[in-house]
Amino acid sequence: MKLDSHKDLEQKAREIRREIIKMLSISGSGHPGGSLSATDLMVALFYHEMNYNPNEPLWPDRDRFVLSKGHCCPALYAILADLGYFPKEKLKTLRKLNSPLQGHPSYTHIPAVEASTGPLGQGLSVGNGIALAGKLDKKDYHVYVMLGDGEMQEGNVWEAMMTSSHYKTDNLTAIVDYNNLQIDGKVSEVKEVMPLKDKFKSFGWEVFEVNGHKMKDIVKVLGKARKKKGKPSVIIAKTIKGKGVSFMENIVDFHGVTPNEEETAKALKELE
Repeated sequence: MKLDSHKDLEQKAREIRREIIKMLSISGSGHPGGSLSATDLMVALFYHEMNYNPNEPLWPDRDRFVLSKGHCCPALYAILADLGYFPKEKLKTLRKLNSPLQGHPSYTHIPAVEASTGPLGQGLSVGNGIALAGKLDKKDYHVYVMLGDGEMQEGNVWEAMMTSSHYKTDNLTAIVDYNNLQIDGKVSEVKEVMPLKDKFKSFGWEVFEVNGHKMKDIVKVLGKARKKKGKPSVIIAKTIKGKGVSFMENIVDFHGVTPNEEETAKALKELE
């Protein structure tokens, strides 16, 4: 399903946000804040930029997406269901016993999930491996890895950044969902990671910055990153935790607290 209109992409993002709220409300457990902040970026990827085939999840030439901040999988699940990878009814089983939709994505449960993630800091290393495999196999696919800003505090990420640069994985693009909130508070107060732009550049990366909620700009920068040759690319996206739901926006408590019945109704109303 490809959408070229920015308005269509924005509408799709609202639909995905509604599904996120509904499934988290039913489960009573999960992470709304980071799922909502990443929605626009993931919608632009899956509905505009990436190449894939829901009827053939393991198509060798597909683009790959690794959700390194795996706790934000409600956004990924909502998108995959909408694209037809599995029935939408399964969204109601989020975090239930024996459900394929666990609290962190598992590639053994859903073929469209490229890597099991959850322990923060590992996704970029996985992405490096997939990107290098693509070069060895002479494939033209592109690898996208979404990282959280709090996740940038993990040492493994910086080792992986050096690896990407050393092997010139220009078929890899990292996306940092920078909403400046993590479970313990502001990223800038827990452990400052800025200036990310300068740090990535010093590691040999091509750096792009974007408003992570301005669809037109997101689409444009994704195209630029894909075309960059000779070095890996990173998109540092400034986002808002809980984006789209007024009482969740920039509220750290909604990092991992789901809405109650009243809050769910209010959130869904706002997202109409």
